Amino acid sequence: MAASKEEGIHAVNQEFKKYEGVKKEQEYHLVENQETDQFDDDFVIQTCDMREFFEGGEEGKKAFSDKLGKALEEIGFAVLSGHGVDTSLYSMAEEKVAEIFENTTLNERMKFEAQRQGSVNQGYFPIKETTIIHPDLVEGWVFCRRAFDLENDPNFKAANFWPNPDYEKAFRPIVQSHEKLILPIMQSVLAYLDCDSRMYDEKLAATNFGFRLNYYPAISKEDEASGAGRMLGHEDVDLFTILPAQSVDGLQVFNRANGKWIRLNPDPGTIILNTGDYMQRITNDRLPSTTHRVSKPKEARLHGKPRITIPMAVYVWEDEILDVLPGLEPVKYKPISAIKFHTGITSKYYGDEYAVGD
Repeated sequence: MAASKEEGIHAVNQEFKKYEGVKKEQEYHLVENQETDQFDDDFVIQTCDMREFFEGGEEGKKAFSDKLGKALEEIGFAVLSGHGVDTSLYSMAEEKVAEIFENTTLNERMKFEAQRQGSVNQGYFPIKETTIIHPDLVEGWVFCRRAFDLENDPNFKAANFWPNPDYEKAFRPIVQSHEKLILPIMQSVLAYLDCDSRMYDEKLAATNFGFRLNYYPAISKEDEASGAGRMLGHEDVDLFTILPAQSVDGLQVFNRANGKWIRLNPDPGTIILNTGDYMQRITNDRLPSTTHRVSKPKEARLHGKPRITIPMAVYVWEDEILDVLPGLEPVKYKPISAIKFHTGITSKYYGDEYAVGD
């Protein structure tokens, strides 16, 4: 690796450029740098009302597609309202995530320590162990499709994935609700790009996803003095990520147009949507994989409060081929298997041996 975890506090992203699978010219500090970072307080990330898609007929679908596509092309982020998900599930999830990380012992959690399954590192990540680059001030737990009983499988055993099987039942409705948004989002993106809006329907039926529980504990004086961030600056590897708005701020989005950071803290109950590396690859750089990070809350009074998020990353299955969409020319990227593309990029976080070859 180009830098040790301690050096990662001061690193910039271009030190890890060899791992990237798409063009990323922007340069930024992996952790908020108070001396050099500037903030963009004027840029407003577009809110897109999904009721246009669900209730507006063909005109509504086109209006939603145009708004969403323009937002993602400009900044790689949008905020979704009118999505139809019961937002009480998000309140419940915050309580359950706190319960998992606060009421189980580290030894109990370590029984489920993360290992690569297919493309994705699945399982529990201890604090400061999310990557080998930077000591992130977050504990994480990634559950992929196999960790949920979504097909009423009589052989399914929640205890293989969860410290208490009741947690699977609690989080399953959120995953099922978010799955209902996947095709409307992807169809809208494809329509915006003048492609067949249903060309990914089959690829995204019973799709591959990573549902992550993030628990950022209260920031101690030691953490404050260390210079570590809550989550290092990065771009998601997926097609797109569905992230319910958080109750404690800290999410920052990099604006490539001016090199400044946008503090993104939308209304409760909305969903933050952002595009990842898969999407940038298949759209020939039209829809960028946008840099973001999690820093300390702007207000010091919130440093003593845990931050909890439940992002859901949407992928395709490992044997799918990532091809540039038709009509997007000149083609910049050769076809590549999802598993080679995915693990080649994420080996910067887990070590070179993580990558899968041809």
